[in-house]
Amino acid sequence: MSQAKIVITDYIEDNLDWEVEQMKERDIDFSYHQLKLAPEDELVDAIKDCDVVIVNMAPMPESVISQLDNCKLIIRHGIGYDNVDTEACTKYGIRLANIPDYCAQEVAEQAVSLILACARRLFTSRRILEESSADGIWDFSELGDIHRMSDQTLGIVGAGRIGSRVYRMTENLFKRRLVCDPYMGDRRLAAMGLDDRYSLEDVLRESDYVTIHTPLNDETRYMIGEEQFKMMKPSAFIVNSARGAIIDTAALTRAVKEGWIAGAGIDVYEEEPPPADLELFDLPTATLSAHLGWNSVEAGWDIRHKIMQDVDNYLAGNPPRYTVNEEVEEKLDGAYRDV
Repeated sequence: MSQAKIVITDYIEDNLDWEVEQMKERDIDFSYHQLKLAPEDELVDAIKDCDVVIVNMAPMPESVISQLDNCKLIIRHGIGYDNVDTEACTKYGIRLANIPDYCAQEVAEQAVSLILACARRLFTSRRILEESSADGIWDFSELGDIHRMSDQTLGIVGAGRIGSRVYRMTENLFKRRLVCDPYMGDRRLAAMGLDDRYSLEDVLRESDYVTIHTPLNDETRYMIGEEQFKMMKPSAFIVNSARGAIIDTAALTRAVKEGWIAGAGIDVYEEEPPPADLELFDLPTATLSAHLGWNSVEAGWDIRHKIMQDVDNYLAGNPPRYTVNEEVEEKLDGAYRDV
């Protein structure tokens, strides 16, 4: 096998010294860039002749993928892969890998944190504290109603690695927990101790808190819009730590402003970072965080090691740990093109 060429298009780590050392030990022709916002031709120039592309958030549409002369594997640095054209990868015989077993615990913790912050009005409480301190008298008039969570219902939309963790973590917090996941089989249903499946409509109508844990794809894009918000209780909150475009932001803003729902806890946005004039910033019942569900020191090192495992699999002529486009196997006849 000739020397492999691997390129990282963009990254979030402080530095890639560890990757440089690891690639050097494996005699890999390695380079890395920050091309998330670069013009397409600049991105193509950097990765055109590489064997493996490791991409974080740089867009990888068919117009880019079609120009990859030697690429056999694209590794998405993360769980979601909506910035990579999966069909184009299959069309051109390129495996697409992701890291679905990365940061599941962290995202679940972020979701539960947002639920708790909404329930106890933590962000509003901080503002009330500052204003009351300045005025020298407590004023809770803008706090709104707070309800005992153990009398309420949590709805979980999506029961994969993250949603199922949220289910386990909230066992003693809520009176009822409803799970909507049309792809959940009987075995998983039994493993989670669930008696029944619920439709999205059931979850929206009956829950006091709804937390979203689905991937972003053609089926789930704008899955929650005006129609769905109008199904929810006016006292309910929605939490999203999955992908921004699962919820129609304009509909969410209207729902919060006009009182269709009580508020929201949001960690992900349709545009990231969100624009400075995002109207949600001005809504006191919108609890917003900076897409930090993935973040922990431990998760950061987990994904680096897992990506290196996929690199080692490639060098050994084996598929990655997780292949998104399994149908590509037919194009490759069950093995990599000549590696």
